[in-house]
Amino acid sequence: QGGTRACKEHVNIHVMASVPSLAAGFNRLRSGDKMPLVGLGTWKLPKENATDLVQEAVRRGYRHFDCASDYANEAEIGAGLSALFQEGLVERKDLFVTSKLWNTDHARQHVRAACERTLHDLQLKYLDLYLIHFPLAMKYVPPDEKYPPGIPTDVDGKTVMANVPIQETWKAMEELVDAGLVRNIGLSNFCCALIRDLMTYARIKPAVNQVESHPYLVQPLMRRYCASLGIHVTAYSPFGLPSYAPLGIKDTKPNFLDLDVVKTIARHYGKSPHQIALRWNLQKGSSVVAKTTSPERMSENLDIFNFQLNDGEMASLDALDRNHRFNCIGEPFVWDTPIFE
Repeated sequence: QGGTRACKEHVNIHVMASVPSLAAGFNRLRSGDKMPLVGLGTWKLPKENATDLVQEAVRRGYRHFDCASDYANEAEIGAGLSALFQEGLVERKDLFVTSKLWNTDHARQHVRAACERTLHDLQLKYLDLYLIHFPLAMKYVPPDEKYPPGIPTDVDGKTVMANVPIQETWKAMEELVDAGLVRNIGLSNFCCALIRDLMTYARIKPAVNQVESHPYLVQPLMRRYCASLGIHVTAYSPFGLPSYAPLGIKDTKPNFLDLDVVKTIARHYGKSPHQIALRWNLQKGSSVVAKTTSPERMSENLDIFNFQLNDGEMASLDALDRNHRFNCIGEPFVWDTPIFE
């Protein structure tokens, strides 16, 4: 990406009458469905707090929840959603719920069962968006043996892969849409070459590609390519290192949230560095999912629709790009395929 001039991208902010003004931005997917631009990420959301935190998030204006079977908290999130429906605070149609197909369920005969397990745990009849979590197929693990299955390994600790082509998995994802279990299907952690191949056989085109995105990882070519195909980009880990430090991931460079350029912009608008990072992603054309267990931070993360970074500020944040990925799928992870190379 060195020397590549990022294309100019703009985000259109609309008003959703059914949600508080703090969460008033949405992106319209190729299906016509409205996807709120700010969602609550649930990776590492503690199981013991997930039910209450989801209810608190809805009360503070969230209508977009990013889930996954691998996060091991969908049942607790489902309990929170069910309580909200019973209370009458929101209806199912008010929410946009995403989940993801895990690596061990890529074979066609396992895809529907995996989706149905997620729906059961979330206590929902359909998902708004279902993503292939990673473009890697691993050995199937029966749910009665271990759930969520995590990463299957052999006696030497090596990841056990499976020979399942993405085309087989995608056709099974399309069948979920046909069956009414899922409204939109998409990708996560897919590179442009894999997307190009998938587009040659996809009957239902992917609505979203969810990727790590922050000023240290701008990915202008991927963004431009997805936009050219009508694929919306959702940013995960928008704050970079803080999402990965608890896992033992380290960085020799300062956290970009602590850099003077970010702090100066934040002071100018009376915002926090976290809000600047979120707003930057929105103005790059992305929606964002950010995890927090703090009710105050929940509100702060939504409060990014009342200001706009100027071209110079966007350029100064773009200039922080190091093509640095924290979700490196290498050590200390046990995966044997460097999918981002």
